[in-house]
This record gives sequence, structure tokens and C-alpha cells, in this order.
Amino acid sequence: MSSFNPLTSILNQNKLEGSNYVDWERNLNIVLTVEGYKLVITEECLEKPDEDANDDQVKVYDKWVKADEMARCYILVSMANVLQYQHQSMGSAYDMLESLKKYSVSKIVRLRRQP
Repeated sequence: MSSFNPLTSILNQNKLEGSNYVDWERNLNIVLTVEGYKLVITEECLEKPDEDANDDQVKVYDKWVKADEMARCYILVSMANVLQYQHQSMGSAYDMLESLKKYSVSKIVRLRRQP
């Protein structure tokens, strides 16, 4: 994580362990917003420009791809190893978060069902 941005230490200190998803997601959103990468979890992935695309289209796409790569790294580095292993091959940061939301909800439901 950026050594010059003290906000990234939030993710190091509050790794996703499973039951702390809501707090972890809030901290992740703060860091992604500050770093300028939140667009990849709020906007759909752009289609790869074809060969006749203009420079602006290519730049916008490249910006999204770079932001997604960075967001994926922030997400992976801020979670427990077992969760990293389960999510490292997912296609995008958005896909990772959707999977983690489902995981978190199912874990909460199981905890509530326990006597």
C-alpha cells in the first residue's frame, strides 16, 4: 500500500476476517476514494476498445483497468490469507466485493442460527 498515504494503514490494521465485513468495507471505500480507485466498484467495466478507437477511449479504458488492478490489490492485501486464496483469481474488484458480500451475509445467517 502507498507508504505516503496514512489512510492505507487502516486496511492493514483492520483486515477482513469474516465477521467484520461492514467495518472493513467502510474502510476500503475510504481508501479507494482517496486513492481515486472507487470508480471500479461503482461503474461497470468498460469494453476493451477496438482497433479504430480514438486515443481518449483508449485512455479511459486504460485508466479503468489500472484502477481495477490497484483496487484488487488493496482488497487482497487487506483480507485474511484464506480469503485471499479464494478471491485472487476473480476478474475484477467488483466481482471480489460481490463474492465477499455473499460470504459475509451467509456467515451472519449461520451465526444467528446457532443456539
